[in-house]
Amino acid sequence: MTDISQISTFPITCHSWNADKSLVALSLNDNDVRIYKRDGTGKWNCLHTLEGHSNRVTGIDWGVKNNKIVTCGADRNAYVWQLQDNKWKPTLVLLRLNRAATCVRWSPNEAKFAVGSAARIISICYYEEENNWWLCKHIKKPIRSTVLSVDWHPNNVILAAGTSDYKARVFSAYVKEIEAKPEASTWGKKLVFGNLLAEFPAGTGNGGWVHSVSFSPNGNKLAWVGHCSSIAAADSASDNQVAILDCNLLPMVTCLWVTENSIVGAGFDCQPLLFSHGGGQLSLVAGLDSKVSSKEKTVTAMSMFKDMDKKGAGEVSTSVATKHQSAINEIRSVSKGSKGVNKISTSGTDGQMIVWNLDSLEKSIEGLRIS
Repeated sequence: MTDISQISTFPITCHSWNADKSLVALSLNDNDVRIYKRDGTGKWNCLHTLEGHSNRVTGIDWGVKNNKIVTCGADRNAYVWQLQDNKWKPTLVLLRLNRAATCVRWSPNEAKFAVGSAARIISICYYEEENNWWLCKHIKKPIRSTVLSVDWHPNNVILAAGTSDYKARVFSAYVKEIEAKPEASTWGKKLVFGNLLAEFPAGTGNGGWVHSVSFSPNGNKLAWVGHCSSIAAADSASDNQVAILDCNLLPMVTCLWVTENSIVGAGFDCQPLLFSHGGGQLSLVAGLDSKVSSKEKTVTAMSMFKDMDKKGAGEVSTSVATKHQSAINEIRSVSKGSKGVNKISTSGTDGQMIVWNLDSLEKSIEGLRIS
């Protein structure tokens, strides 16, 4: 049901799989990207260390079609890494930023990629064969703060971004130099570069930072999670109808659609959570961590002092009941089945990477239904 790997004692800030899922590239909260492969005993061994960034790596994405790795970092640069003679050779991409790059994603056809940044800019980068270099265009308005996440629509043109100005936005990232004119979408007809197609609040009330955005498999729906402990979804096929669920949970920082109606989110609660979207409503279905019992309670300062007073208990266990022992930083798709994504991976600040088999979890956890 779950495959737990203790990769390191250092936090895993981001990770990405190759095409056949035999290799994983990840960052251990430092300047390098490490590529791991599992041996016959189940141990993950580091095959390559990609050195180039002069500051912390903040984003990794491995192209499953072109087998190129794109990385970005707090040094304000991006690198495209290509395997040549069993060595990963970097190509520097000048993003023209004055603040750190924060996230990166290849477009679905992998002819371009998007980089979010603390400079209130999204850089759309594409390769110009004539001059043999990577160029970038900037999406700036109306972004007012750091771009924390980006995700591409399946049509390769539309891009979603989550920002720390409490907004989730949808833009056109059409690059006429390398692409044919796109067809109209449910998100909008005017698809000139940088055009704002939609804008949504992080949650109800004052909202919070939008940590992660994700398009559904067909691209008609967008989900996002905010630091206000909320998850929301908008349906472009229903006139951008928005459903917001304020959760009695710690904030989530990553989310992923696994089917057209099911979303997995994770963050500071240390376990993936399944949400269902249908009929214009969002609902929490279940947690994916079978180790967590409904009877187990979180240890609070108040309960600790009560136990010391009533029971004379000076020591209270602070172990976490979940498989992840600390916050989850990222969810990635590992494999797909007939219904949608059937395996996901999570990485966290505990140095663990866990692969979750959704099909087997659906059979073993009461009330868990993935539609």
